[in-house]
Amino acid sequence: MPLPSSLLFSLCLLIAAAAVCISPVESRPPFACDPRNGLTRSLKFCRVNLPLHVRVRDLIGRLTLPEKIRLLVNNAIAVPRLGIQGYEWWSEALHGVSNVGPGTKFGGAFPGATSFPQVITTAASFNESLWEQIGRVVSDEARAMYNGGMAGLTYWSPNVNIFRDPRWGRGQETPGEDPVLAGKYAARYVRGLQSPTGTRLKVAACCKHYTAYDIDNWNGVDRYHFNARVSKQDLADTYDVPFKACVVEGKVASVMCSYNQVNGKPTCADPDLLKGTIRGQWGLAGYIVSDCDSVGVMYDTQHYTATPEESAADAIKAGLDLDCGPFLAIHTDMAVRRGLISETDVDLALANTITVQMRLGMFDGEPSAQPYGNLGPRDVCTSSHQQLALEAARQGIVLLKNSGSLPLSTTRHRTVAVIGPNSDVTVTMIGNYAGVACGYTSPLQGIARYARTVHQAGCSDVACGTNNQFGLAEAAARNADATVLVMGLDQSIEAEFRDRAGLLLPGLQQELVSRVARASRGPTVLVLMSGGPIDVTFAKNDPRISAIIWAGYPGQAGGTAIADVLFGTTNPGGKLPMTWYPQDYVAKVPMTNMGMRPSGGYPGRTYRFYKGPVVFPFGHGLSYTTFRHTLALAPTDLSVPLDTNLFATRNYTLSSNAVRVKHAKCNSPSSLFHVDVENTGNMDGTHTLLVFSSPPAGQKWSPNKQLIGFRRVHVIAGSKQRVKINVHPCKHLSVVDEFGIRRIPMGSHSLHIGDLKHSISLQANLEGIKA
Repeated sequence: MPLPSSLLFSLCLLIAAAAVCISPVESRPPFACDPRNGLTRSLKFCRVNLPLHVRVRDLIGRLTLPEKIRLLVNNAIAVPRLGIQGYEWWSEALHGVSNVGPGTKFGGAFPGATSFPQVITTAASFNESLWEQIGRVVSDEARAMYNGGMAGLTYWSPNVNIFRDPRWGRGQETPGEDPVLAGKYAARYVRGLQSPTGTRLKVAACCKHYTAYDIDNWNGVDRYHFNARVSKQDLADTYDVPFKACVVEGKVASVMCSYNQVNGKPTCADPDLLKGTIRGQWGLAGYIVSDCDSVGVMYDTQHYTATPEESAADAIKAGLDLDCGPFLAIHTDMAVRRGLISETDVDLALANTITVQMRLGMFDGEPSAQPYGNLGPRDVCTSSHQQLALEAARQGIVLLKNSGSLPLSTTRHRTVAVIGPNSDVTVTMIGNYAGVACGYTSPLQGIARYARTVHQAGCSDVACGTNNQFGLAEAAARNADATVLVMGLDQSIEAEFRDRAGLLLPGLQQELVSRVARASRGPTVLVLMSGGPIDVTFAKNDPRISAIIWAGYPGQAGGTAIADVLFGTTNPGGKLPMTWYPQDYVAKVPMTNMGMRPSGGYPGRTYRFYKGPVVFPFGHGLSYTTFRHTLALAPTDLSVPLDTNLFATRNYTLSSNAVRVKHAKCNSPSSLFHVDVENTGNMDGTHTLLVFSSPPAGQKWSPNKQLIGFRRVHVIAGSKQRVKINVHPCKHLSVVDEFGIRRIPMGSHSLHIGDLKHSISLQANLEGIKA
């Protein structure tokens, strides 16, 4: 009788140090170029000493058209006569190796993988080095599983869409509402995943879903039918920013186009977006893949073309290289026969996908002899990986309110009532696009490490349809020294293809919270699990609820992290990566309105443009200590040198008082600002310094303010740390006009650093003469 997988997993972990595991993994056979295959090992495309493009061209030249066509889809066929195995391109690694895609499966020596907090939670850490570190761990585990024959090497992660509307069910997968934050997250997580060495990649990442995709299913409108009407300004200023960072700074190997149309054209058939922007302007060195079945959706659902072969041809000509789905495998042959595309068009698509496979070493012969070939079961769910998952959860938790009751005391709060539908959950903590975790610590289990617990769920699930368990919850609160309510959402409320109807707590959750708070003998703390914001104005204003914590979806170690924050082992330092709006906001804003800026009765979106009331603002987050900021070095004037080659005379004038970025010499050095961060409390703490800029007054296309940078710094109680911030006019003080052109407004800009405000005067300089 075989060992249960859970026991086998434990045995693997216990003896990992000896590099031994029950049921040893057989080595994966070579994908191609097997040195034992005399027919193929000497083929030109197998010779690793040749340049990549030479090898790619040789391989494509050996393929027949039918073979080429069957390589245009995610479940690519084997080509036995050339010694090439079949390959499944679709794997996911949003916040840990996932089995959502068919390319990855768990079992045997790989019963699970480290499950980090959901992305929205990790983004709240504002810690770039953490994001890259998580990426490296995830790709180590992915490579180990690939070596064991359980996963691929192409991972369609991360999701870097802007969390524009608080109801979006997939907002949890994103780094939040700010394009700079999302862009920095994208670049650093991709670098960690891909861990490039020269041209070689550990795994290939993919930034998705390009572009202006953030509706799944709302009020009768779904992602398959939605036409996102987006201005050039919002596209350049908001929606495209994280994708550009992903390609230009992160050097990502792939970009995924989305289901929706943008301004009447499917993204996967728009040459301006794919060939023009992603590959042309940004210089993608990799492949472009469709969201799954989106090429079919173009024809079957959107009726974009009259025939299926026209849809296939439009996608390939636009720059699509790989179809997640069968559509190109079925209809490309007829597209070629009808002359809608040529075989050369197919070759160009294959060149992009095969190049990435070669950069992954898939045509280099024996996997075990390659870099990362030594990774195996002992490298998955290691103690250091699981510790990083715990640390990520600690850093992402946000303290929203604290009237002084936190942290709890192990001497004064010996008995804690733990109440709520999310109080003893496990799988809920890992959100969506997750795999099988190494193990879990629920909030109840975490709190039990600090105090005796009395547990009542209060509601059978987050829908909380009845109040028949409320009395038991109230009784528990009356008899405890402190009460912790763990409430919020789960994937039954917000998920892919499930947008939220509103922002309030589901069902009768609010009643449960209020009744328990009234009954509680000691302090009452509300802990919220969710991806999106929740209108908890009632709790914010209720003096009986002394503290509110947002834990997001905190991953496999979430319960430990929550308890560590509650009892002060961890001093919280997370900041909200999205605005928490009141419920009445969504009544004024249809999800289908893609405009970012306010107009008429439309209030605008995100902290950058919306000026109305909020429950908690973007960047909000408290600490158990206090911090003070002081500007130690702060220039007051900056000169913007202009590119003299672009002007015919020296009589150039700034008619709009805003210089086009492409007319400025953007390779000029940044200006350095020094900010002293002093911990004025009595507890060590980590502070996230957020730096915003506001343009000169009167710039009609400008945001209210925009994030230009952030630093996370640990400061010991009573001491200070100096933080150095680079400010560059082109990158940090520019705005986008109504034509989608990025400009640098001249005049007085404001920097907002914590509670400080500093003015900088920008002046254009042409050949040393101020213009």
